[in-house]
Amino acid sequence: MTDTPRPEGADHPSGFTHLDRSGAARMVDVSEKRVSARTATATGRVLLSPEAVTALRGGEVPKGDALAVARIAGIQGAKRTPDLVPLCHPIAVHGVDVDLAVVDEGVRISATVRTADRTGVEMEALTCVMTAALGLVDMVKAIDPEAEVTRVRVEEKTGGKKGDWRRGE
Repeated sequence: MTDTPRPEGADHPSGFTHLDRSGAARMVDVSEKRVSARTATATGRVLLSPEAVTALRGGEVPKGDALAVARIAGIQGAKRTPDLVPLCHPIAVHGVDVDLAVVDEGVRISATVRTADRTGVEMEALTCVMTAALGLVDMVKAIDPEAEVTRVRVEEKTGGKKGDWRRGE
């Protein structure tokens, strides 16, 4: 650590960028960062009963097309991330792909979010997966009140100052 005075609003001495000098939460200033193309992919799962899986496969969910509702919920969630995550920057979401695959244990969800902006879209990808999962749970809860959202995580990201990252590498 240096004894050099920090300008007002500078990062906390701990190095945590979302804390100001006094330790209060703050939104990081990204105005000086370069705009670049960025993507993030997140995945998750909704564990379901065999009855719920059968209903999804047969198109027999009483509330309607559960997978379509989940996909739209995911897209909407990605676009509304800054409204839900307090220190997340509002950025232009340029594309969202949501894939829902019905498997024996439930539904696998994968979401890729794209932008050309000053900060990444990892939070948007995670929010997309979570809102898709919540939309699905809402659609099937009458069939399976024990539906479980699990294993939501970022798998990879591209772009930005730190470059590309992939889980496990």
